[in-house]
Amino acid sequence: MMKRSSFPVATGLYVNYLLFGMFNIMLASHMSFLTEHLHTDQAGISLLVSAMGFGRLFTLYISGVLSDRYGRKPFIVAAGLLMAVFLVGIPLSPSFEMAIVLAVLAGVANSFLDSGTYPALIEAFPQSSGSATVLVRGFISVGAAFLPLMIIFFMNHDIFYGFSFFLPALIFVLNAIYLFKMKFPDMRVQSPKEPVGDTSVSSIEQTGKLETNDRSKPRFWQEGLCLILLGFTGPTLLYIVQLWLPTFGQQFIGMTESESLRLLVYYNVGSLISVFVLVIVLKKWVKPVHIILIYPCISLLAFGALLLFKSGAAAIICASVIGFSISGVLQLTLTVMSEFFSQRKGQITGFVYTATSLSYTVIPVFTGFLLKHSQISSVFMLAIIVNVLGIVLAVFVNFRYSLVFPASRKLSPKIVLDTK
Repeated sequence: MMKRSSFPVATGLYVNYLLFGMFNIMLASHMSFLTEHLHTDQAGISLLVSAMGFGRLFTLYISGVLSDRYGRKPFIVAAGLLMAVFLVGIPLSPSFEMAIVLAVLAGVANSFLDSGTYPALIEAFPQSSGSATVLVRGFISVGAAFLPLMIIFFMNHDIFYGFSFFLPALIFVLNAIYLFKMKFPDMRVQSPKEPVGDTSVSSIEQTGKLETNDRSKPRFWQEGLCLILLGFTGPTLLYIVQLWLPTFGQQFIGMTESESLRLLVYYNVGSLISVFVLVIVLKKWVKPVHIILIYPCISLLAFGALLLFKSGAAAIICASVIGFSISGVLQLTLTVMSEFFSQRKGQITGFVYTATSLSYTVIPVFTGFLLKHSQISSVFMLAIIVNVLGIVLAVFVNFRYSLVFPASRKLSPKIVLDTK
């Protein structure tokens, strides 16, 4: 049961992630404005996105350790204030170099937000932590769908584009003040205890499964490595779409700027629908390991159709399907990893999110370089290649799953979806 006393603080946490949904696509949605304001090109804007990934990559681990030591509230409040600084600073930045500094700061804010919020939600709702964290993805999708509509409104009324930065910044600050006054849940709330033992990689391989009569046992350097690589391929597809879909609409299909921005709305509507579908189907019909194969197959077809059918209507449909089929793959990858290596959830989560952070850092720079020397279609051809790699990895993981967990064994994995 959910504790009613935790609803006020949870409300503030969810508001942060609604704003984060806007924050996450802010640079991509203002590509044309920012290239002119910062005297750069599209590759330069992708470098800003990569700088955010850099800031997140090198502070994610330490922010998690400090959050465990000093509490969730200081990091969540600091995250909101730092994100507000980024949002106000970018439209007013006097130089590209200053924007880079602000982007790194935004990455730090992202790591603070994640390391504080997810533990806080689990501590607030220990009996329903899965449902509590699923909602995070929903709020991100709502925010990401709303931002393009706000930008289009400002464009149609000749309002300075910076106001679409300033408004979320103001709400971030007000919400930080609100959360600062809230009483956070007790950090001493315990989840079911895991067996204690060595935390090395070799230990994971040796103790990853419960004592059963399974035909095989988990092998870190096989399915473990494949799942870590899936932690790279999934976010790569997400970032390619969020960063370059509007540009694709304009340059490849011939859409206007406002029409291309609406593609992000359809993408995020598809993502939001996926959250609710996953909650239903994972309880009754399919396992997470099957979804991490089915979803990439769907997204591969959608990416292919996006390049094949050069029309606005096809782009709208494909954007929605891609949003649907990308959403939740990373989180379910973590769930499957936890099934294989149930005694070391914290360690394997760190492995997967390191791969994810590397994707956030490398892919924006690489795709920016690719676009600078080629056409936007080449970026989406890269997405198809990455998508195929993800399918190959998922096929092997499903094969190994069938050996480690025979069909006769009934599993009831705890499904926890988050945003990355």
